[in-house]
Amino acid sequence: MRPWIVALALAAAWIPSHAQPDTLTTLQAIRNLTNTEAAKGLPVAFEATVTYYSKNDVDLFVQDGDEAIYVETKLNQDLLPGDRVRVHGKTRASFAPDVVSDNIVLLHHGESPKPVMANFRELIRAERDCMLVTVHAKVRSADVVNFQNLHGIYLKLQMDGGSIDATVEGADTSSLKALLDADIEISGVVSGKFDNKMQLIGILLQVPDTADLKILKRAKISPDSLPITPMDKIMSSYFAHDLSQRVRVRGTITYYQPGSTVVLQNGDKSLWISTHASNPMRIGDVAVATGFPDAHAGYLALTDGEIEDTNIYQPAQPQPSTWGQLSSWNSGDRGGHLNDLVSFEGQVVAAVREGAQDVLVLSSGGKLFTAIYRHPPGARTIPKMPPIPTGTTIRVSGICTVAQGDFVDPTQQEVPFNILLRSFDDVLVLADPPLLSVRNLSYLVGFLVLLLLIAGTRSWFTERNVRVQNARAAYLERRRGRILEDINGTRPLTEIVEQITELVSFRLRGAPCWCKIADGAQLGNTPPSLQAFRTLDQIVLSHDGRALGTIYAAFDPLTKPRAEEAEPLKMAASLITLAMETRKLYTDLRRRSELDLLTDVYNRFSLDRYMDEQIEQARQTASIFGLIYVDLNDFKQVNDVYGHQVGDLYLQEAASRMKRQLRAGDMLARLGGDEFAVLVPKVRNRNEVEEIAHRLERSLEDPFSAEGYVIHGSGSIGISIYPEDGESKDSLLSAADAAMYVNKHIRRENKETRDRRKP
Repeated sequence: MRPWIVALALAAAWIPSHAQPDTLTTLQAIRNLTNTEAAKGLPVAFEATVTYYSKNDVDLFVQDGDEAIYVETKLNQDLLPGDRVRVHGKTRASFAPDVVSDNIVLLHHGESPKPVMANFRELIRAERDCMLVTVHAKVRSADVVNFQNLHGIYLKLQMDGGSIDATVEGADTSSLKALLDADIEISGVVSGKFDNKMQLIGILLQVPDTADLKILKRAKISPDSLPITPMDKIMSSYFAHDLSQRVRVRGTITYYQPGSTVVLQNGDKSLWISTHASNPMRIGDVAVATGFPDAHAGYLALTDGEIEDTNIYQPAQPQPSTWGQLSSWNSGDRGGHLNDLVSFEGQVVAAVREGAQDVLVLSSGGKLFTAIYRHPPGARTIPKMPPIPTGTTIRVSGICTVAQGDFVDPTQQEVPFNILLRSFDDVLVLADPPLLSVRNLSYLVGFLVLLLLIAGTRSWFTERNVRVQNARAAYLERRRGRILEDINGTRPLTEIVEQITELVSFRLRGAPCWCKIADGAQLGNTPPSLQAFRTLDQIVLSHDGRALGTIYAAFDPLTKPRAEEAEPLKMAASLITLAMETRKLYTDLRRRSELDLLTDVYNRFSLDRYMDEQIEQARQTASIFGLIYVDLNDFKQVNDVYGHQVGDLYLQEAASRMKRQLRAGDMLARLGGDEFAVLVPKVRNRNEVEEIAHRLERSLEDPFSAEGYVIHGSGSIGISIYPEDGESKDSLLSAADAAMYVNKHIRRENKETRDRRKP
């Protein structure tokens, strides 16, 4: 062979290939991929049999022999269990590699694969993921779920080894009570329940029809025939048999609360561990922990932890984060930041020392969150919170956790979060408060009052020296001081201006005095006819030069003008300026403290205060009142698709619509993000509150128009009644919040399957 031919062949062998990847044609080939490989979006074209599909959602499960997989497809397709289909699409990384379809072709109708018998260990180890299985279980609860076009039964099932959930679409709900405590055989597709980091925390069976549910043995006693148990005796019937196996994990200690909690972090994984250990441990050391796995409030945890500190110092570095990353539990390439060591910047709104913890309330981008330092249990001395003025910009580092009592739902758009501080060393001051702050404005008002007081005092001494009338001067000073006190109090502005005109009249020996407010009222003692008087006026100017009004005095026309006549008017003009601008400043500050600046409805702090007042009034009068919890559905999608400006307009329009549905005396407040609450003080029964809740829900269903876009929105509603559902504001909010979650339960469960597959 010629040498140049050999050289060309060798060169061709070293040239990188740009050929398209081969199309995957079997489920086994897709299942054999790693998530890193699946994330490349490899083309697929395979045949399989449908085992589950709902027209109301995009979830499709298919199976071919012993292999099964999840496919994200389109709504409203004519697919039934047993249909043989050809799937075209691309791979995607998820809990396990799955497929996003471009096209589904129906080949022919047929029979579904025969479900395989499965036990709890196989399910929880994901050995039957996406497969059609049959299980034996006892029904712990059976509830009707309705959301939009979805209708069915949600089951809590107890298997030998653990509990699972199941949804049965389009089920006959007339025999729900017959299912309670019954032994059943149920067939469905194995789906998963995941936390925000795509970690399996439970099993959900997707059951196509009631024909897939058979009662093997009915309960011996009907729930309706059970005897009434005293509330303080219910634990007498408690029994549990837990065979969970202990596991061992390793990571860096990022948080430690003796006798309560340890958080370990290993790379991008972190774990909350409940422990009784109180021996000294150092933040930053590598530790080995053993304990029992648990799914607590929607996230993985370890209970009854035993911790061994290796004394190897390998500290984890806080991950700089934004509000969107921390409040959205599916953000980033690896999911949310729950239990991660993070850092976050914001402005100090308030600093509060409570009995068991110190709380810093921070604001970032108009949204509030809290940084919490929990006092060490049993400590004799507690570190003193550093003095941080309101408005200071700081960076806090600590553990990102959900607000107490909240459930981490991967389908929820925004979840309230806290930052747990390890010590006050986790607080770093970045910038001092801006000059234009509430505190500095208060100093400015005090300084202006002081200046006017000094000017008034000098005028008082001048008047005393000229007239030698100590009693008269003392009276004038008392009147002036009372006016200054009223300016800084809550007395109506009209009464203050009238007081000032009376003071001027006294200074001018009874001359009529009045003030004409610009574009407003005329206050004071105005003569019936000004033609019979000589008048003197003084314009009332604001500090930026705007005319606020004019103050007048009327004199006997036979008297000659005197230089000292103008002094009382000038003094009065200064007092009126101070009164009007102080009242405007007070009104603005109060409005900012009580209202949500975006939607112009009350904020969370106002709601808390009014709820305390309403609870006290209800206790005094033995009355009731209602609380309505409103959550806007899919709000994050509005921000992601149309932008935050459209999202803000959407929130404003939603608040405006809800306000129009309320009665006089009802209070609408924005709790944060897309959550609102309505305090309904004057009601006679639950039906009245439910009627208002239905009006609110309907008002959100009409399309929203913003910036040329049409948005189809909706809201989830929950209510609570005082004192039936709670006797404190926290218990009422929790009850209303829980009721709201029941209303959106089916959407959450169906979306949970879809969202967990997305990176």
